[in-house]
Parts: sequence; C-alpha cells; structure tokens
Amino acid sequence: MILRSEMTARLEVEPRENIAYIRQMLGELRQVALGEGADMLCYLIEMAYVEAGDVQAGRRPRSVFHRD
Repeated sequence: MILRSEMTARLEVEPRENIAYIRQMLGELRQVALGEGADMLCYLIEMAYVEAGDVQAGRRPRSVFHRD
C-alpha cells in the first residue's frame, strides 16, 4: 500500500524529471539546429532551454495560466 505522502512526493518528483528530460532534449536539438545553420530556430530552442532551466530551478512557474 502506498502512503499518501509517498504519492505526493512522487507527483512532485516526476514533473521535475520531465522538465529535466525536456531541457536535455532541447540542448540536443539546439546542436542539430546549429549544425544546420538555422539561426532563428537555434535561438528559439535556446530560449526554451533557458525557460526549462528556470522552471527546473523553481525561478518560474510551470504554467502562466495555473500557478503551482
């Protein structure tokens, strides 16, 4: 049986892991865009990468519509 506190802890860890994964993928996509010479795409991906880092660090909410 899973305790309620364990479920709450899992729900808090999973979004952080998901954001970390997204950030990692964005870093890889940025390298691909850079290799293709897609400057604007590279810039936009980098902005998303920075945003994911801010969310991961708790400096920004995950959603502008719903406060965490």
